[in-house]
Amino acid sequence: MRIFLSLIVFFAAVFFCGCLEEQQNVGGNELGVLFKADFENDSLDGWQQSDPNAWKIESSYNARVLSLFQQSNYKPAVKSPFNYSLYKKDVDGNFIMTVKMLSTVEDYAHRDLCLFFGYQGPTKYYYVHMANTSDPRANSIFIVNGEPRVAIATTTNAWNKWDESWHNVKIVRNVETGEIEVYFDDMDEPIMRAKDKTFLWGKVGVGSFDDRGHFDDIIVWGNGKKN
Repeated sequence: MRIFLSLIVFFAAVFFCGCLEEQQNVGGNELGVLFKADFENDSLDGWQQSDPNAWKIESSYNARVLSLFQQSNYKPAVKSPFNYSLYKKDVDGNFIMTVKMLSTVEDYAHRDLCLFFGYQGPTKYYYVHMANTSDPRANSIFIVNGEPRVAIATTTNAWNKWDESWHNVKIVRNVETGEIEVYFDDMDEPIMRAKDKTFLWGKVGVGSFDDRGHFDDIIVWGNGKKN
């Protein structure tokens, strides 16, 4: 009898955790999973890149991962990141995105990886730049809106140390208030905040300004897709 009850408790806990993963909440709005990407199927059919030749799926750390393995042969129209891989379907409204990220370059001050969202075109989007050093050009939330990127973070931390380990990153976007929150490893306290309502929908994705890296286990929760 005890074994039977223990099994019931175990499977109930597994089911409960699964339900938690399937739903999130932003601003009182329940969000369901829009898509997951673990790259185990070796397909990038649902993604678009600034330069497809700079991206591939490869085996690393006993898993299949999305790899930005070389600098993109891409020249943006305005000062903005060179490297991105975007999920092709637009995300409309509030969303949460979580990603596992690993830098694969030697250490230096602006060693970076980025997350992209609200992408409506090559000169209209937001991106989060996470780097070893914080200054007007690094480690902040930026907007690209027809001109060179501009930092819009109202708060940010001094640095986010990229090393030879995987790191968990999360973006929380509330389009009703304009709030943007970014989390790095610690999922309880954001490292950056901003408030802006310029882009309320668009594509989301991963990449870097001018470095290399691996990405895995991408999950996006949201209200729905624009197309």
